[in-house]
Amino acid sequence: MKRPAINKSFVIHPFLFAVFPILAFYAYNMAELSFSVTLMPLAFASGFALLLLAASWLILRNVRKAGIFVSIFLILFFSYGYALDLVKGWGVSDFHMRGVLVGTPARYVLLIWAALFVGGAYLTIRTHRDFRNLTIILNVVAVTLVLVPSISIAAYELKRPSVAPEDTTAAIAIDPGETDTLPDIYYIVLDAYTSAGVLKELLDFDNSEFIDYLTEKGFYVASESRSNYPWTVFSLASSLNMKHMNTLSDEVGVELKDMRIPTQMIKDNLVTDLARSAGYKYIHFETRDPLTNYNKHADMNIPCTERKVAGINLLSEFNRVLIQMTLLCVFEKQLLFAGYREYVLHAFDKLAEMPEIQGPKFVFAHIICPHWPYVFGADGEPIEMTDWKFESALIQREKYLNQLQFVNKKVEVLVDEILSKSETPPIIILQGDHGFRYACWKTECSRKETLEDKFGILNAYYLPQGEDDLLYQSISPVNSFRVVFNFYFGASFELLSDESYDSPQWDPYNFVNVTAEFEELE
Repeated sequence: MKRPAINKSFVIHPFLFAVFPILAFYAYNMAELSFSVTLMPLAFASGFALLLLAASWLILRNVRKAGIFVSIFLILFFSYGYALDLVKGWGVSDFHMRGVLVGTPARYVLLIWAALFVGGAYLTIRTHRDFRNLTIILNVVAVTLVLVPSISIAAYELKRPSVAPEDTTAAIAIDPGETDTLPDIYYIVLDAYTSAGVLKELLDFDNSEFIDYLTEKGFYVASESRSNYPWTVFSLASSLNMKHMNTLSDEVGVELKDMRIPTQMIKDNLVTDLARSAGYKYIHFETRDPLTNYNKHADMNIPCTERKVAGINLLSEFNRVLIQMTLLCVFEKQLLFAGYREYVLHAFDKLAEMPEIQGPKFVFAHIICPHWPYVFGADGEPIEMTDWKFESALIQREKYLNQLQFVNKKVEVLVDEILSKSETPPIIILQGDHGFRYACWKTECSRKETLEDKFGILNAYYLPQGEDDLLYQSISPVNSFRVVFNFYFGASFELLSDESYDSPQWDPYNFVNVTAEFEELE
């Protein structure tokens, strides 16, 4: 009996077609990310291609046919999400016949992709050609595709700009004095939590019950506070370094698109350096956001979920968007957004346990809520996850408000837990990093309303020992820790102007000071 001949050929295109979408996606976003975010997806994609190729060869006993078979599948697999977005972008919604739902865009794109795969697989398997020339062509095409983003990435890394690290010698001057028991410091950033004024004026929602709760607990709520920047990356870099970010454009140029500079400033920030120099343990809450997913300087990183594979968080923003690009988006809710609910609940639960950790601690938690994705009803009940890009403005606002009400309930429980468990009254800062930003989405708004939608934030301070006199209604995040360090640790930071700077996402360092517009548009 003859053994099947192994058709030896140099088949590399399946592996390259598998890694190309990941490299291309990273190259498109490399100004905001570190290359390390690609390592896990690249390993999974390469392993997936290897398994498919091995299985196909065992069935077909022809490595060239197996390679073409796998490449057809991978090309369709990685392009499905793009095709679905394209169809939805044309305004195609559910398909009806005589008033009866007969399908969705996802269903029909899936059927078309299945037909393409079956057709391509049939032609590949049934033909008697050796596919030598086609294999060479596919290898060349795949190599070219991978080289384009690889060269772009390499060139960018070689010329990547840098900013001199912040001078932290001021940390030496901070002295806790004779105080034996330092207050714990909680900096809790609730992503996209807008101000009570915006909620009332633009969203027709009265948040006074929650604001009254905070006030009764001893919080100072800065009702006229606005964020310094409308984007998380600049907002957190500013508040955690106690400086305005618009100076970066002078150092690196207005044309720069690289967001890794402020990202690194979040990870290597002055506030935590000062806190640690004063004897604090730094506890960092991990998130799915690359900005705050992990901090190597922290004494303790609290995982954002208990569900990890080999210690790796599968819910990172990079992985989430990658999944949306592929055929796996069919299972997106099961893969990701059930985990998103777990992440938010896990963060609040773990924050309530922080007073049990001995010694003074600085706790930083960036909770991506009430920000999209909307997975909580007003009472915390699960709601169906949908693609916000194709929803009406009314539905967007309703879902945001419901999730905000749920966050209110969780914050109230959390504050009660922290205050009751803390032996020494703690410092608590509850702060939005930017506004809702979608109150004026698909609706007509005045210039002032649009700015308030971007910059209006919740900004509440629990400062024991009666330091309310140091606060004022328009205080902005850039001054939060200047006030804290000045009063509690004898520092002498001058308060900065509470200015707001706008910049478009496609031109992030082109800062425009919009502070005066708020007053002019009154």
